[in-house]
Amino acid sequence: MALGAVWTHRFRSLLTILGIVIGITTVITVASLLTGLRQGVVTFFEEFGPDNIFVYKTSGDPGRMRVREKEQRRKPIKPEYAGMIRRWSTSVEDTGIQLFIPQVSQGRPLTARVPGFESDNLSLVGSSANMVAISPRELRAGRYYTADEDARGLHVAILGSNIADALFPDGRAVGRTFMLDGAEYTVVGVFAKAKGGFFGENGMDNQVMIPLRTAQARYPQVDRYMIVVHARAGMRQQAYEETEAILRRIRRTPAGAENDFSLSTADQIIQQFDRITGLIGLVAIAISGLGLLVGGIGVMNIMLVSVTERTREIGVRKAIGARRGDIVGQFLAEAMTLTGFGGLLGVVIAIGVTMLVGALVPSLPSKVPGWAVITGFTVSVAVGLFFGVWPAVKASRLDPVEALRYE
Repeated sequence: MALGAVWTHRFRSLLTILGIVIGITTVITVASLLTGLRQGVVTFFEEFGPDNIFVYKTSGDPGRMRVREKEQRRKPIKPEYAGMIRRWSTSVEDTGIQLFIPQVSQGRPLTARVPGFESDNLSLVGSSANMVAISPRELRAGRYYTADEDARGLHVAILGSNIADALFPDGRAVGRTFMLDGAEYTVVGVFAKAKGGFFGENGMDNQVMIPLRTAQARYPQVDRYMIVVHARAGMRQQAYEETEAILRRIRRTPAGAENDFSLSTADQIIQQFDRITGLIGLVAIAISGLGLLVGGIGVMNIMLVSVTERTREIGVRKAIGARRGDIVGQFLAEAMTLTGFGGLLGVVIAIGVTMLVGALVPSLPSKVPGWAVITGFTVSVAVGLFFGVWPAVKASRLDPVEALRYE
């Protein structure tokens, strides 16, 4: 009977549930995009290693130029800190050093060139040779540079997947040379495509990695060092606390003062991302809540109209023995069917939009979570239940004699 009542007034029913459709579509679409985006971020930071702690002068991305003014005035992180942390901490297994070179050198963007091809979409970083063990990355071709090559400051490099394809489209990069900021480098390895990332993009695919000593010799004025502390298995929290204490002592940070350096782990970065996406989710819920409210009021209005239109029907049903509960159940079923259909339509549209976005923008990961679909449909049915109560109660209270005489 509920389906029949909805189908009899198809167009009116569709207009009634439009707000519900919009609300459910918004929530599920945003949840899908945020879920896919978060999965990409989690995968991205998992590659850095679950037992690693990152020490840098400021918070945020070490490759980023703009930082908060207060943090900019901090003393730089010195490479010798790495040895002190390794010697003085019992929970630290090893430490690695990375030097991030600004993407603009002498007023010009860093540009890698080979005959016929060039690219300035790159980042240059000098890394100690032991970073291969601290934060291992898969190679597509070639090898890592050795500790001896690092100590001698040789001009060798490992290219990210994207920059290798840009400079050597034939796929044969290993053993060949390229020019970068006035120096010639020999490619000894090419990284495999990095996993995860922000909006499907991973900056490590555009990275040129050279030995730390080479970077120090080429850019002696750059002091953007990051130390990667590799904790012993199961001792990351202890290593975190010991590293913090050691750095405060080395940098003579006064007791009670906040750290003048940044310590972070992959988990902490993911938690910060979750806080940001949580705010986005709250905005989406607020927008969808307005849609559901409008849709719910529309359902209540149409059900009140339906009660008026079917007054004689209600009178006949009560005259032949229908109880108040039967009438309430009938109209609640119709309201819940109406909003449930709206929720189902919203789910279908949201899945379609998510798939369309994934097809049109492959760099934007999207995944429809099961909990969002179930929650969306459940909420839509609950809206029908809530806003259908008053019309159903009103219908059940009609006097059968008066209802039969209604014209």
